[in-house]
Amino acid sequence: MMAAVMMPVLLVVAGGTVDVSNAFTEKRHLQEKLDAGVLAAATKSTPQTQRAEIENFLGDLVGEDGKKIDLTNSVSVASNSDGSVTGDFKSDFKPSFLSIIGLNTLPISVSSTAIAPKAKASGACIYVLGNKNQAVLINSGAIVKSTTCGIDVQSVSDPAFIMNSGSTIDTTRFCVKGTKYIKNGGTLTNMLVGCNAAADPYAGKFAEPKLPTTCTNSGTKDGQTQSIKPGMQCDLTFNGSPTVTFEPGLHIIKGRMIINSNATVVADGVTFYFPDVDSEIRANGGLTFKASAPTSGAYKGILMFEKTSDAAVGSNTRQYIFNGSKGETLEGIIYLPNRDVTYNSTTNQSNKITMVVNTMIVNSANWSLTSYDGADTGAKTAARLVK
Repeated sequence: MMAAVMMPVLLVVAGGTVDVSNAFTEKRHLQEKLDAGVLAAATKSTPQTQRAEIENFLGDLVGEDGKKIDLTNSVSVASNSDGSVTGDFKSDFKPSFLSIIGLNTLPISVSSTAIAPKAKASGACIYVLGNKNQAVLINSGAIVKSTTCGIDVQSVSDPAFIMNSGSTIDTTRFCVKGTKYIKNGGTLTNMLVGCNAAADPYAGKFAEPKLPTTCTNSGTKDGQTQSIKPGMQCDLTFNGSPTVTFEPGLHIIKGRMIINSNATVVADGVTFYFPDVDSEIRANGGLTFKASAPTSGAYKGILMFEKTSDAAVGSNTRQYIFNGSKGETLEGIIYLPNRDVTYNSTTNQSNKITMVVNTMIVNSANWSLTSYDGADTGAKTAARLVK
């Protein structure tokens, strides 16, 4: 009789041991899949792409009914302040024996954190992508100096660049993919021809915003003090010589924004987006311009960028002119791969930037450069687990 009484208990104990062992085996299996997913996610730059990577690794999991598990509520992903990514996954294991005593499920949860350090920069702070004659023209009076970064030129045309007398390019390198050029004088340090010039480091990295249905501002603005809220600015002109403050956030520049002579512009924590090649900010000289990119959020590190998703980069370009200024202090990434950029006379700049353009002309500029690498662009090295 005692044996008959103890038999169910022994069955539950023995079966329960099997159930618990199987549950731990399943947990190890899920942990391995989550670790792999988080390692892949850590190399991505946005919460959406990070979650997509994790779900890709967990996507083949099926429930007791043989159907794929709905990951909507069972997976959570967090992008941490140190650049790491944490993934959590919760599931239920259905035991075979413990259900005898009413334990129909055993909850299983796994967590993993990985980080991927940013890749080292190529050594360039200016990337000239256009493969055409005279992709870079350096005219008399141009002075460009940097002790931390250089200029990379993709052109293999004849000539890839022209440098005229009375100019100075003193950077860590001047790397030209082609071997033919014209140098009519001037000082050019650390020139490398036939060099492995770096390609576009930001191609496809930036999320392009959807345009609002209405303009935040348009027409003309009169008055010595102007405060412009984020939104879409359409064919906007600032009359006189005002002080214009762009409030932090995304400013979509639709059409031409004209800032008249001797104005002062302050744009801290701002991203300027150009939705087509005909949109630009045009300053008419004598400008004092202080601008910095956001330090967090979707457009972290991006000071200026343009739409590139609708056509091949370089297939439809426009001139973009930075006219003479009293002084410019810019910090962030300037991504204008469809622009033939011209820097005109007495453009005095002290910039911490990384710039991508199609071609470049430098006229009588006094330009001090430091590279900027603060954008979250997805350019990261191999990830490692930290938790």
